[in-house]
Amino acid sequence: MTRAWTWSYEGYDAGAERLRESLCVLGNGYFATRGAASEVLGGPAHYPGTYAAGCYNRLTSTVDGHTVENEDMVNLPNWLPLRYRICPAGSAPGPWLSPDHPFLTEHRQTLDLRHGTLTRWSAYEDEAGRRLCVEQCRLVHMGEPHLAALRTCFTADGWSGAVEVESGIDGAVRNAGIARYRDLADQHLTGWETGDERPDTVWLSCRTLDSDIRIALAARTRASAGRDGMPRPRLSALRAFHSLVLPVIAGTPAVVEKTVSLYTSRDPAIDSPLHAAVDAVALAPHFRQLRASHRRAWDALWRQARLEVPGEAGAILRLHLFHLLQTLSPHTAELDVGVPARGLHGEAYRGHVFWDELFVLPFLNLHLPQVSRALLDYRYRRLPAACHAAREAGRGGAMYPWQSAGDGREETQQFHVNPRSGHWLPDRSRLQHHVGSAIAYNVWQYGQASGDTEFLHTRGAEMLVQIARFWASAAEWDAALGRYRIRGVVGPDEYHDAYPGTDAAGVDDNAYTNVTAAWVLSRARELCQALPEATRRQLDERLRLDPDEPKRWDDIAHRLHVPYHRGVISQFAGYEELAELDWAGYRRRYGDIRRLDRILEAEGDTVNRYQASKQADVLMLGYLFSPAELASLFRLLGCPLDDDIWHATVDHYLHRTSHGSTLSALVHAWVLARVHRPDAWTYCEEALTGDVADVQGGTTAEGIHLGAMAGTLDFVQRGMTGLETRDQALWLDPAPLRELSKFGVRIRYRRHWDIDLRIRAEQVRIAVPASECPPVRVRLRDRSFALAPGTSRRLDLPEDP
Repeated sequence: MTRAWTWSYEGYDAGAERLRESLCVLGNGYFATRGAASEVLGGPAHYPGTYAAGCYNRLTSTVDGHTVENEDMVNLPNWLPLRYRICPAGSAPGPWLSPDHPFLTEHRQTLDLRHGTLTRWSAYEDEAGRRLCVEQCRLVHMGEPHLAALRTCFTADGWSGAVEVESGIDGAVRNAGIARYRDLADQHLTGWETGDERPDTVWLSCRTLDSDIRIALAARTRASAGRDGMPRPRLSALRAFHSLVLPVIAGTPAVVEKTVSLYTSRDPAIDSPLHAAVDAVALAPHFRQLRASHRRAWDALWRQARLEVPGEAGAILRLHLFHLLQTLSPHTAELDVGVPARGLHGEAYRGHVFWDELFVLPFLNLHLPQVSRALLDYRYRRLPAACHAAREAGRGGAMYPWQSAGDGREETQQFHVNPRSGHWLPDRSRLQHHVGSAIAYNVWQYGQASGDTEFLHTRGAEMLVQIARFWASAAEWDAALGRYRIRGVVGPDEYHDAYPGTDAAGVDDNAYTNVTAAWVLSRARELCQALPEATRRQLDERLRLDPDEPKRWDDIAHRLHVPYHRGVISQFAGYEELAELDWAGYRRRYGDIRRLDRILEAEGDTVNRYQASKQADVLMLGYLFSPAELASLFRLLGCPLDDDIWHATVDHYLHRTSHGSTLSALVHAWVLARVHRPDAWTYCEEALTGDVADVQGGTTAEGIHLGAMAGTLDFVQRGMTGLETRDQALWLDPAPLRELSKFGVRIRYRRHWDIDLRIRAEQVRIAVPASECPPVRVRLRDRSFALAPGTSRRLDLPEDP
């Protein structure tokens, strides 16, 4: 059940519990904890998980004769445990209660998006008719990034006696949240120590095996029942708990408050994680004060990231924004972390950083630019590793990894297993070198939106130049074709990693790869020309930039090969020679064919033989670039692109895509909003419900899809408004859908905070708040005007051209 600011579940469903845990995660950008029940330590229905941003560890496994090395985001000690049981006067204690116990009669949980809390309410009734109601409110503090808290309220209905409570920290955790990873090594922690401090505090410390990150948690437990409720420590090698007996009187609430702090050795300005954790809980106020300051922090954050969409779509978008802000908050700006593709919500993709920032940063640029810059700094710090990887591959510049984690090396596996067939197959996804173009794109877009020339002219310029150098070294001249070619790559589609019948990895001239490479080369040359002389000289000296290099970039940018077939842009050279797939037949046989690659391989076939894509590939060009900018790019390349070609291209791939990624529906909705608006809503609706309805069939329980969630927000913010930040102006070209024809966003553009943009039916209104800043230049299709601070303007939308 959803309301404007809440996300609720009525009743207990063990089969859906792990999905709910992912969607009810609480976090603050520093760490996050799954919405697991506090009454149990784990089990088939429950997977408690706590993850700190950037906390990785590397392990080696042997599986089916394969040596496999993985770096994982580590599941940290579980701070949630708080279990309870009824203690009748003069009788033995009853069983420990949990949602799985048959005594459960009622259950509900509510995620409060506005205030960042999860409230769980349960009612139990034992064989003697004793009814106990338990309400627990949970938070991970958005203002104090190291703190979390639980407030558990017990109410006896029609009886009096006592409730026994155990509260503490469980260090016996592993990375065991993903079934298909369970043959791999999963014990990342070692060196456990436990202890108590003062009557109400226990602590646990440990470290990661390989990365040697020290971790410490302290938990303070206090009850409202005077001396009889004083906790007693119970320590073991892997667990630190308090035990207390809480008197309860019929109808009178009895309360236990648990306050927890978490620190690691990656944190600055501490002498040790353990001392910091113990001191933090000692100084932490009571739950009521913590909740009040937590709410104030969330209020401030919601003001910075305002998005107003009515109805059910608006409620889902608010949930998406909530999870984005919990993963990447203002605290992230102080950390050395990237964009984890599955958030801090689970262990899928091992917490690795892919290209998902391409779907995340455009939204953050216009709300939390300091966070965008920090995420780009993560890439900059790993620029030396990317340059080393390029040299090892015989290339120039920087070759960023497809999967990144702690130190910037390539984390993509050499082999992967098909869970449908059990076969081990070569994993060639590391050939998705277009990740470098995504990083360059984000550098440029951040600079345009924020006006941060200091970053763009220094770190940003270095990354852009080194990525351009990589593409220049990868481009090979084909005299017969009269064009440059980029061979042996994998495009965003991911299904096509080789030509059928060959052992050579990759395909040639992936259109998305080549066009975005041309864009990078052109932007790098443009930036070098625009740099102030002193800055340009420093860049030349630092990178040993040859004066002829930008000229070569320009030449390649004008003459990279873009293949075509039958009036459409080919996904890659030779694409038209592939067979057509019997789509209807496969849907009849298998129903869900999103992972068509696994189905075909299990049949002894390969998706490489067919014109079939996992997700948008060529159409990604329509996601990154407005129609005008895309047309300009193709003119730069000297390649044809008019409305007929683009519409035919969209139609061609629309019917040949299995949508095996949550990003696919998002991109198709974005593109169709410009090409064929009546069809866009179907894909928009799938993108909105991708996680809440678990469209991919069980994947959301392993962690939300952060790129898809952020992408739906940006679909409203930029996709339907046509908002671009370029040439020192805001460009607008609205294309609202009938189902989303009324919405508003507030953005931060350069020095202007809270620019209000509203779409209502056939009108757009833009208002600039009062300030001492210069006017905002606005272009609405063929109209141009300057909007002074403190003024607004309402304009009728022109009819679609």
